[in-house]
Amino acid sequence: MTGLAAVYWKELADHFSSRRFLFIIGLIFLAGLSATYVAALSIRQELADNPEQPFVFLRLFTVSGGVLPPFLAFIGFFGPLIGVILGFDAINREQAGGTLSRVLSQPVYRDAVINGKFLAGLTTIAIMFAGMALVIAGSGLRLLGTPPTIEEIWRIGIFVGLSIIYVAFWMSIAILFSIFLRRTSTSALAGIAIWLFFAFFMPIISGVLADTIVPLGQQPAPELMVKHDNTDLWISRISPAHLYNEATVIDLAPTARNLGPVLITQVQGLIPTPLSLGQSLLIIWPHIVGLIALTAIGFAISYLKFMKQEIRVP
Repeated sequence: MTGLAAVYWKELADHFSSRRFLFIIGLIFLAGLSATYVAALSIRQELADNPEQPFVFLRLFTVSGGVLPPFLAFIGFFGPLIGVILGFDAINREQAGGTLSRVLSQPVYRDAVINGKFLAGLTTIAIMFAGMALVIAGSGLRLLGTPPTIEEIWRIGIFVGLSIIYVAFWMSIAILFSIFLRRTSTSALAGIAIWLFFAFFMPIISGVLADTIVPLGQQPAPELMVKHDNTDLWISRISPAHLYNEATVIDLAPTARNLGPVLITQVQGLIPTPLSLGQSLLIIWPHIVGLIALTAIGFAISYLKFMKQEIRVP
């Protein structure tokens, strides 16, 4: 694919030299380190009372400490913004500046341009989350004095992979808007609007639809309440943010055994032991496949539209 390497390295350099990208990355690192420090202090107090707690290292990513939300919440909230920043002006900025037509006049194929931009953004996301996980793990090791187990390392690696896929989905949506919309400001607002819809309005819509499909009435039976909550849950899973939150909670909290509501009779007699890594993966495997599929669909639509789009010299 002629020109892929040149486009890839050029876009990668642009990402790491962009002021807006460096600003949001610095903000997330600062918030993540603050949340990790507060969580580590809370965990140290708990270890003083009960030093035999399992999976202590994973709690750095899920414990809030009472002052700041956990690091997991920061990624769920700011992750879409990173994806939007990386892709909202990927195509229309070069079209407006006239550089895209000049690039395509050289021996560079169209698919090399779109593939190089996506791969450069994906590499940037991977480097960012890998570095962030290493910084948090190093800080936690110094604060807690407890090294992670092999299973904890695997679970942190899966968390990093899930975060990369999640942010890559939002980047693919931003690239899609940058192809369909001519103005960079419009494509940025469209990406932020989609993020706000899934983050804030989708839970409200799922609750209203669940009330319509499964009305509870005045004194609903327990089975009806479970059916209502399951309906709400399945509608909420349309949102990639909800899929990401469920998958990361099961991955980083091995004591979580299910994702939906259950009756008391269904859990009586069960021993509350942590799930193994394989069992946790079985639970979240549909979520992983769903996030990958959504990302692939978003990029495929962008690819097809860009390959057929007319590029004119402004």
